[in-house]
Amino acid sequence: MRSSLIACLFVAFTFSAFAQNKKWKLVWSDEFSYTGLPDSTKWTAEVGGNGWGNNELQYYTAGRSENARVARGVLTIEARKEDWKEKNYTSARLITKNKGDWQYGKVEVRAKLPKGLGTWPAIWMLGSVPKLRWPDDGEIDIMEHVGYNHGMVYGTIHCKKYNHVIHTQKSDSVYLKDLSEKFHVYTVEWDKDVLKIGVDGRTFFTFNNDHTGYDAWPFDNKMFLILNIAVGGNWGGSRGVADNIWPQKMEVDYVRVYKEQSE
Repeated sequence: MRSSLIACLFVAFTFSAFAQNKKWKLVWSDEFSYTGLPDSTKWTAEVGGNGWGNNELQYYTAGRSENARVARGVLTIEARKEDWKEKNYTSARLITKNKGDWQYGKVEVRAKLPKGLGTWPAIWMLGSVPKLRWPDDGEIDIMEHVGYNHGMVYGTIHCKKYNHVIHTQKSDSVYLKDLSEKFHVYTVEWDKDVLKIGVDGRTFFTFNNDHTGYDAWPFDNKMFLILNIAVGGNWGGSRGVADNIWPQKMEVDYVRVYKEQSE
């Protein structure tokens, strides 16, 4: 019994050491060391006010510094209460599709989040496939935060077998009391066997590939990154939207993507 315990501890220690000793090579980044609109060679601003599948209240704009701008080394995504194309709110949703798409690796986003009832910021990824089928082709939520539960950060995966529509999503959460006052580093790391989501270097959610097929693991797809603030919606607005908190901002200090470097 004692020898078995020692063996198990050795395996656990060895695995931990291997995980910590991974070597990473930076392959894509935006340090926001410029001024103006987000770099169009790296980001596309999606446009529309169709609710985005979640009954969201904002209209996402492009080319408006009021909603997305870079200054003093920081990207600011700002949700505003204003009438725009039959919507009462504007915001921005920036994606890297066809400009940054990655199979496996590590993504780090250092960000400070908005606060207030009805805010729903997210740092997340979708499958880079020619015609996306959601949730079949995969979604990785590196960070989601809803204003009515201030401080609670959620990491989640969605696929055909596990998703919120059928109440089978795989998720976990961590509490950060100062996430609107201080920057934190939100991270996903994944390979063909496991996906890990963490904050400030600590993993709080792990999802393993059970090798049963695409329905449970579409994460061999290349994935692209999304940064946005939604207003209201099925989750973000489930307890209402405050009228007197706007504008609200998500500030991003950097985005960095790494590939594991072979020995």
